[in-house]
Amino acid sequence: MQEAPPPPQDGWKNEGVRVVPSDSLDGNTPQTPGMDRKAAIDFARVGAQKLWAGTVHIHANAKTGAHHHGHLESVIYVLKGKARMRWGEKLEFTAEAGPGDFIYVPPYVPHQEINASADEKLECVLMRSDSEAIAVNLPDVEPVEKPESVKWIDPTHPH
Repeated sequence: MQEAPPPPQDGWKNEGVRVVPSDSLDGNTPQTPGMDRKAAIDFARVGAQKLWAGTVHIHANAKTGAHHHGHLESVIYVLKGKARMRWGEKLEFTAEAGPGDFIYVPPYVPHQEINASADEKLECVLMRSDSEAIAVNLPDVEPVEKPESVKWIDPTHPH
């Protein structure tokens, strides 16, 4: 087991826990057309070394462009609304998630977030596996007309 470093001079007052108020999130992040990303936790704001966290809002009946996040793993937690995800080289796969559901996006997977509601904003919390913000937009992806619906099967509890 690795030994903890000594506490800073101020006894963790300024280097310890940080509370980032919801009205101070940073919208100066890489954006994908169709969504609004805001950073809460990253290296620049709190010194995070291994993660990024923030919010994502997609307006009613809107969708993002195809994109990926490089080597980063992403987790999306749906707070409000209905998310429809499409993924694959031609966005040929799809699944939906609602409030309380988690969505995992592996590194380099081309994907698109869609608000499946015609009248309610989709609100999510987003977490990434590194403090850098990477969004690689893929404007040349031609989506298939009818994607295949995919239901996740938990490999640890397949029944």
